[in-house]
Amino acid sequence: MGVCKSVLIVVLVLTIKSTQSLDNGLALTPPMGWLHWQRFRCIIDCDAYPNDCIREDLFKDMADHIVSDGFKDAGYEYVIIDDCWASKERDSKGRLQPDPKRFPSGIKSLADYIHGKGLKFGIYGDYGTLTCAGYPGSLEYLQLDAQTFADWGVDYLKLDGCNSDIFTMEAGYSLMSRYLNETGRPIVYSCSWPAYMEPKGIHPNYDKMAEVCNLWRNWDDIDDCWDNVTSILRFFSDNQDRIAKYAGRGHWNDPDMLLIGNYGLSYEQSKAQMAIWAILAAPLMMSVDLRTIETPYRELLLNKDVIDINQDSLGVQGRFILTKDRIDFWTRPISPVIDGQKTYAIGLLSHRVDGYPYRVNFTLTDLGLKNTAGYVLKDVYDSEIIQEVVKLNDTIFVRIKPTGTVLLIATPLPEIHVKKIK
Repeated sequence: MGVCKSVLIVVLVLTIKSTQSLDNGLALTPPMGWLHWQRFRCIIDCDAYPNDCIREDLFKDMADHIVSDGFKDAGYEYVIIDDCWASKERDSKGRLQPDPKRFPSGIKSLADYIHGKGLKFGIYGDYGTLTCAGYPGSLEYLQLDAQTFADWGVDYLKLDGCNSDIFTMEAGYSLMSRYLNETGRPIVYSCSWPAYMEPKGIHPNYDKMAEVCNLWRNWDDIDDCWDNVTSILRFFSDNQDRIAKYAGRGHWNDPDMLLIGNYGLSYEQSKAQMAIWAILAAPLMMSVDLRTIETPYRELLLNKDVIDINQDSLGVQGRFILTKDRIDFWTRPISPVIDGQKTYAIGLLSHRVDGYPYRVNFTLTDLGLKNTAGYVLKDVYDSEIIQEVVKLNDTIFVRIKPTGTVLLIATPLPEIHVKKIK
């Protein structure tokens, strides 16, 4: 380790002791919005790819569609620029600046446009010396960049962690939290340091993270394929006893973006991602071309019942319960609470590839539910009541398609009930 890096670590460790906790009152439910990375990556050749290029018109188009196509009304409110927006050089005062050809109006103007749509504006930065794509990072510029983002009207900051020392991340990300507080502007703060530690077998300090971040990426980047989705879910299920307790109002675990409507997931797999992300109380960040998305995928992203599960006010992250016949069962307690008994969202995720729907059976006792009066059971995606009175040990049968999902809501019956609940 060089002398300069050693000095930097000492300074950051000393600074963290006086760093204030994040105090913005934001993200009381998991944030919902759109960002460009999964669908548009780092496409900067606007001549060859005019419709996919990372430039200001792309984000204006997405903001327009979020409003006109019902996404804003459904709760999606953030339009977020990911990597590759910046100039390769800072300006004469050391400030970040956008690429002048692709963002000729400037970031403040783009933020104003998005705010004018009744939406909120987010941007990408990096804690290290360079972003993952090689643009200027914030190391040694944290305070200046925090103020620059605030001056531009930023409402959400995604701070990545490429090209940095993982052993300074806790201190450095905490320091950025302090600087964001000091701007006086409410800015949702999305951190990334677990995503650089967990794959190396290093357990980050989640207590500190929940104090200084609104959300944090836990694991590797999501990619547009089913195997990658299930690998992320394996991390969440294998580590839930360690990480789930840190999710709650104002601070969330983040399994990464929604892939729905792109190239790699089938419709059934897309339903499964939406369902389990809802149960995990995960941020719902679309990354799809809203100008061309096919209707079934758009309707899936707009499904009110699934969004209601995700945004439930109890703020409890769901848990993996068991696997039966290569089908995973997840549950999440949600409202309403009736006679002291919580409602539950129940997600079944199939790893079967048989080529036909599989009939699986289970009981509510298997899943840990306890209301002796029973439950009303509703199929969320089919919008129908399966059974109006289900006792704890009644056998429930459902059919689930290969690599698909069934999403249920079990609403508790009151201890004393006479009428059927419809």
